[in-house]
Amino acid sequence: MAAKTRGARPINVMIVGQAGRLQYEAVLFAASLRATTPAGHARLFVAEPRPGPLWPGNPAMSGEVRDLLQDLGATLLPFTNRHFGQSYPYGNKIEALLALPPDEPFVFFDTDTLILDDLSRVPFDFDRPTASLRREDTWPRIELYGPGYSQIWKSLYDRFGLDFDSSLDRSWPDEYWQRYLYFNAGVFFYRCPRIFGQRFLDTALAIRDDAPAELICQSLDPWLDQVALPLVIHALGGGRGTLPAGYLDGRTSCHYRNLPLLYAREPDDVVRHLEEIAAPNRIKKILKQHDPFKRMIYQERGHKARALFDRDDLPRREQAIRNTLKREGFWLR
Repeated sequence: MAAKTRGARPINVMIVGQAGRLQYEAVLFAASLRATTPAGHARLFVAEPRPGPLWPGNPAMSGEVRDLLQDLGATLLPFTNRHFGQSYPYGNKIEALLALPPDEPFVFFDTDTLILDDLSRVPFDFDRPTASLRREDTWPRIELYGPGYSQIWKSLYDRFGLDFDSSLDRSWPDEYWQRYLYFNAGVFFYRCPRIFGQRFLDTALAIRDDAPAELICQSLDPWLDQVALPLVIHALGGGRGTLPAGYLDGRTSCHYRNLPLLYAREPDDVVRHLEEIAAPNRIKKILKQHDPFKRMIYQERGHKARALFDRDDLPRREQAIRNTLKREGFWLR
């Protein structure tokens, strides 16, 4: 399926919202989508976990947040955690996919994302999924006397009956992390959420409950979703180059991770966009309830943090940016 055309069915967009930080990020996301993408081009679903045995307490968003999200055009999508829940909240993105309308193309975004331009301009090929390539070598961590990248990743491809060799980017040398299919799980898409979600769920559970021996020294918390995702994308006929570069985590979306990082490293137009969509009184009233948002956006600590960095000469690794923000007292979540 090629990119959406005018008059076609709107793209289903899903984020996860729940009590705490994510509900405020959900408001920002919804406001950014509304500001950039006409209602007929995208339909926003905010997936919300129901209370249950895997979520002690109530994970529901507040009533005023729910009302605001609906006024911003979102459809609330309750779902039940049957496998993950509070012990692994990243699993929400997996289980919530099964609650989306079947047989309709979808795009999932992490809630800590801003939409910067009309989403329907992205030339999605929904038959060939991919995910964000804005990532670092976070997994696996190679031990001195343990298996290397090839052995670890091949064990996973073999576990699921997938062709390992065809997943490799041979422009990178053997045992260098970028040779292997690895994504940031902050955005991904496909032609059917049920097919993608079931494959994602089955793969993640198999890795969690019966991992190959080569993973014995590897942590899967919080990396389980990012370990399973490339296997799912490869199995469904996707890969690295199925979307032209520069759209997702580029001119169309910004996965900012948290506001201190946004102010530290993102371009001026992203900061202006953030502050414009956060300015209306009804949105400001909600966002100021979350202390990091109140301090960074409305008390202008974000601009003080921004002044610590040269956007043309940022540290190569994100951890160095985090360390500076922490040292100067700007690391707020």
